Amino acid sequence: MIITTADDVALGLSELVAIDPRLEPLARRLAPLPLRLADPGFAGLAHIVVSQMVSRASAEAIWARIRAAAGEVPSAEAYLALDADVVSGLGLSRAKASTLELAARAVASGALDLSAISRLDGAEAIARLTALKGIGLWTSEVYLMFCGGHPDIFPAGDVALRAAVGDVFGHEVRPDIRQVVRIAEAWRPWRSVAARLFWAHYAARTGREAVPAAQ
Repeated sequence: MIITTADDVALGLSELVAIDPRLEPLARRLAPLPLRLADPGFAGLAHIVVSQMVSRASAEAIWARIRAAAGEVPSAEAYLALDADVVSGLGLSRAKASTLELAARAVASGALDLSAISRLDGAEAIARLTALKGIGLWTSEVYLMFCGGHPDIFPAGDVALRAAVGDVFGHEVRPDIRQVVRIAEAWRPWRSVAARLFWAHYAARTGREAVPAAQ
């Protein structure tokens, strides 16, 4: 099953609570959970790469420049057509500029089909994405969740998710990635809905929007 609507998220949440009744008070307080789904493709992947900035304001400014230069929903071809001087003025680090160029070339050539990848098994989809230089596990997981609608992804490297899991289950210290991976195993096959639930808890607890952010 691919998550495509708010009803899909609601169904997943009801299934999740049945799997792990400890989450029922959390679900009752925080439902309905946001869908937060974008179309699969280069623009979605590029936005996630750009979002991996220390400053959210910096990331938003860079993404606004990319959209102004390459279109409201930048395609791989439009990004590759940008002059080198334009790209250098976007504010990207050298590593991120390289990642976006490699991703754009892979998509434009057909070597990377971002729509088809979303329909693969999670492990295989992640393997395909992380094979591209500069695309790590967190980027792949967040892309599959929010552009591919994959129902069973839990980005354990996400700072807010780890903090939220630790808070809900009474950890004095924020659990590490391996601990959170083990905890999240109980929520298969709806780990993507569990992630939405814990992001919502983090936002409610801190008063800050829980935008995915790698450690």
